[in-house]
Amino acid sequence: MRSDHHLLLLPLLGAITASAAPTSDQPSAVSPRQIQCAALPSPFPTWQQLPLQSTLPDPFLPLRYTTTDNAAGSSTFAKDVMAGKGPNRVASREEWYQCRQPEILQMLQEYQFGYYPDPAQEKVEATRSGNTLSISVTAGGKKGSFRATVQLPSGASASKKAPVVINIGGMANQPYLSAGIAVAQFDYTSVAPDSNSKTGAFWSIYNGRDIGVLTAWAWGFHRTLDAINMTVPEIDPTRVGVTGCSRLGKAALAAGLFDKRITLTMPMSSGVQGLGPYRYYTMSGQGENLENSKSGAGWWTNSKLGTFVNHAENLPYDAHTIAAAIAPRALVIDQGTGDQFVNSKGTATVIFPAAKLVYDWLGAGDKIAINVRSGGHCDNSGYSGILPYVQKVFFGTATTKDFHSLGSYGSPVPSAYPWSTAIPKA
Repeated sequence: MRSDHHLLLLPLLGAITASAAPTSDQPSAVSPRQIQCAALPSPFPTWQQLPLQSTLPDPFLPLRYTTTDNAAGSSTFAKDVMAGKGPNRVASREEWYQCRQPEILQMLQEYQFGYYPDPAQEKVEATRSGNTLSISVTAGGKKGSFRATVQLPSGASASKKAPVVINIGGMANQPYLSAGIAVAQFDYTSVAPDSNSKTGAFWSIYNGRDIGVLTAWAWGFHRTLDAINMTVPEIDPTRVGVTGCSRLGKAALAAGLFDKRITLTMPMSSGVQGLGPYRYYTMSGQGENLENSKSGAGWWTNSKLGTFVNHAENLPYDAHTIAAAIAPRALVIDQGTGDQFVNSKGTATVIFPAAKLVYDWLGAGDKIAINVRSGGHCDNSGYSGILPYVQKVFFGTATTKDFHSLGSYGSPVPSAYPWSTAIPKA
């Protein structure tokens, strides 16, 4: 069994006193000092115990101080919370990394993704035959197996390792191979079908748990990376991207969220339950929201998220919170202005700038990027569009392309995140 705890998951059900020593996720060293983390409410609050927030929730406010029992009769509590005037907000980068980031990961598992299985309890075995990897995972006396493929760029060797992008659903491979980037892919349907059927490698081990299929697919990304690290010495384990489009983009986002080995997260046209907002869902596209996504594919996320149907504005987070929790690791978002299915404008003008405020505050503003292109849903041109940023992250290659531009969408909508006027001092 493995002892490498690479997941960004920490138990936070009680008050924590943490020494703010630097971690591998912090962009710069800090002076050690004791920080008292806010305890998570136990049990987690229901939608009735959370204020209705019509704008994006304040990412700096711990969940304990978001609940309505803090209102103390105040008629302005919800307004204050939305404006960044809630009590006991995160005050420093140290507190973000020691307290708030782990809390967000716990909260997102509780309310959306389901609880990710403990990888330390798993035994991963892998064999390689040519470009094919056979992967088996054993935990709790149960076993699941699936396969992945790897394409190496010309010249890759154990002494000249290449970065890799792991994808599901297919992508434009050749531009990446020509740029010196390996491309790996696994059959996500053999890990978990896009249905409630509870078959496949993941459910062979974890059937019975309240976990969304997006998390099962994220697990597939991670176990594929394990297999690559075990059997493909031509790949550099410190330069790893994950990608997919639409529902598979949601899964790539979850993969990047839950494993700090992922260097670059690349969700394409991901929509709601990805980087589409639960609020502001009518800005473009067909109006994808919590209600119709849960009705159409309730298995993507856990059952708890279903309790917020018709109460999405009571969620204590939105997609910007998910993006911010990945910081300071790199994130590039791809959206098409002709995409009729997902709310590309909402992602570009509301979610991206709100998440970038947190990245900027953490001193990592260059690690978040967006590619707003013409074209529709899952247009493969998106992969070519983001390639200069991928090369920048993997190789340090300079690019003249502005990956903070919102393209034809123009400007951000700051009224969607009024707490932007109350960013803590770094």
